[in-house]
Amino acid sequence: MDRIRAFLRWMMIDPSHPEVAQAQYNELKTQVPSLYALLMVNAVAVAYTHYDVAPFYLTVGVLIPMLLLTSVRMVAWLRAQRLTPEPEEAIRKLRQTVILGSLIAVIYITWSLSLDGYGGPEERGHVALFIAITVIGCIFCLMNLPQAALMVMIIVTVPYLIYYAMQDQDVYHAIAMNIFLVCLVVLQVLISSYRGFVKLVRSQLEVAAKQKETERLNAENERLAQTDALTDLPNRRYFFNRLEALIDDLEGADRKFAVGVMDLDRFKPVNDTYGHKLGDQLLMDVGLRLKSLEFADIEVCRLGGDEFGILFLGDPEKAAATGQAICDRISEPYRIGDLQLTVGASCGIALYPEAGNTAHVLFDRSDYALYNSKTTSRGKATVYSAEHEARIRSERAVENAMQSADLDQEFQVYFQPVVSLPERLIVGFEALARWNSPVLGCVPPDTFIGIAERTGQINRLTLSLFETAVRQIKMLPGDLCLSFNLSAQDITSVETVDALLEIVSRHDLNPKLITFEITETSVIDSYEAAETCMQTLRSAGVTLALDDFGTGYSSLGYLHRLPIDCVKVDRSFVAGIHDPVASGVITSIINLCRSMEMLCVVEGVEDRNQLELLKALRCNLVQGYHFAPPLPFDEVINSVRASAHVVGLPLSSAEGMEELRLSRA
Repeated sequence: MDRIRAFLRWMMIDPSHPEVAQAQYNELKTQVPSLYALLMVNAVAVAYTHYDVAPFYLTVGVLIPMLLLTSVRMVAWLRAQRLTPEPEEAIRKLRQTVILGSLIAVIYITWSLSLDGYGGPEERGHVALFIAITVIGCIFCLMNLPQAALMVMIIVTVPYLIYYAMQDQDVYHAIAMNIFLVCLVVLQVLISSYRGFVKLVRSQLEVAAKQKETERLNAENERLAQTDALTDLPNRRYFFNRLEALIDDLEGADRKFAVGVMDLDRFKPVNDTYGHKLGDQLLMDVGLRLKSLEFADIEVCRLGGDEFGILFLGDPEKAAATGQAICDRISEPYRIGDLQLTVGASCGIALYPEAGNTAHVLFDRSDYALYNSKTTSRGKATVYSAEHEARIRSERAVENAMQSADLDQEFQVYFQPVVSLPERLIVGFEALARWNSPVLGCVPPDTFIGIAERTGQINRLTLSLFETAVRQIKMLPGDLCLSFNLSAQDITSVETVDALLEIVSRHDLNPKLITFEITETSVIDSYEAAETCMQTLRSAGVTLALDDFGTGYSSLGYLHRLPIDCVKVDRSFVAGIHDPVASGVITSIINLCRSMEMLCVVEGVEDRNQLELLKALRCNLVQGYHFAPPLPFDEVINSVRASAHVVGLPLSSAEGMEELRLSRA
């Protein structure tokens, strides 16, 4: 009885699987019109061959209502192709199709067998052929609705079989039996196909559900990644994304806005005197004040530490007055416990497009204006001007110095250790470029690398620095890994990639010990070229790391798109690791890397507390000033030569280290 009930429930379209029914209906919308067209064409052909031998009411009188009914149903299905019904409506339509399909099958088989009594062998053979090919065609058209296909086969083939079995001619017996067996085989094949269809639909639904959950988690991580954990303000990543989006939206339009950078005055003494906990509470109170500002058309973000970014989206002429009002509001006294504290605020403002038309330039200009405020007019809002421009070191001077620079003599490679936990062993070093120009003195990497990229010298500089780094890392004992940063132009240049691999081969260095670090922003503009070069590097056996994760556009989607082996978590996350939300973000990234079988290196570890929290989060690789700052090779090798000759070099306590100190195991 249970099987009978299950069969009847299946025949009437089981409502417990509405998603399958909806998929069935969507497939039938393109197939059923063909079924009705087949019926009408074949019926007209049979009526035509019997017109002279059968009664008029059979060939024309009965045929016309049949064709009208069939046409109405075909038009209804054609109209349905433009609609997407809900699952409940799809189930109702499928049940209707089973019933109407059975009714139409009864009408057509009755009409066909009625015509069989007229005419000679040719006409009777045509009827047999009509019934045979039509029922097989209908079964195929109903392949995604096996309930209707089964009903049509039973309604057509059973009377067909009985009718021809009653004839005295063996040939009709054979034809009927052959058609019946063919229908059984076809039906079996279609039922098997239907089962595969159902499995496909359900697997697609499972994939869609997983994708939806992934998108939800991605959105949540994205929200957390763009929110400062301490103040609940938008963070540095959001600020620069928003700034770049504003520039893109206003490019070519006659509209302006202003960018501000605000820094707290006298915050460090408060933090040093009362401790980080009170300092964090003070920053939280500052964040609450900034969120409660009643100024329209401004967005305030925390960039890190006691630095805040402001986007003035209204009239830029009022930006200075608004910035000053914000500084005055921040300077009002704070009450924390029994303490009353007062800090000031200074602000630098740059106008778009007068001060610059890129996020980097606008931020630099506003930061320089902030520097001017803090040095000459503390507590004030200063707008970047031509006078400030004149005081900035000319980039042209840096370009000229780089054009004539002796790369091998003026540029150095500094090394910062990458440490494995919990053993606290050095497993490798990150190579960092430094430039001591005889003309300009020490030029910051952020300055000369950007200029090298803009002037087309970055590839030459990259190869020179990498050659030095490889030669020096070979001089260290053990199999230590080397991490090396590649710029956007490096990772999109086939020639540069080939030259990098040639250096590795020439120095007989195991490619598995090399990690090339890239940022997402370095590949986003030339994704195809970058992907080709990255695949070349991967094929050679080197490791690829996504650097500064969380500071640019980085998202889970790009971890799937790019051939990445390692993620380097940006130091900004570690700065707020004591907050549960920030800790949760780092935990999510570590777990994500573990599930995707990627390495994860957390940068910016600056104190023991951060290190202990990362160890508790099962972080395996870390890097930061808590262990050592970037050091010149001479200092590194002098320390390493005193260590044991093992693959991982044991690291001693690093608090307050002025140099890398290595000891024997």
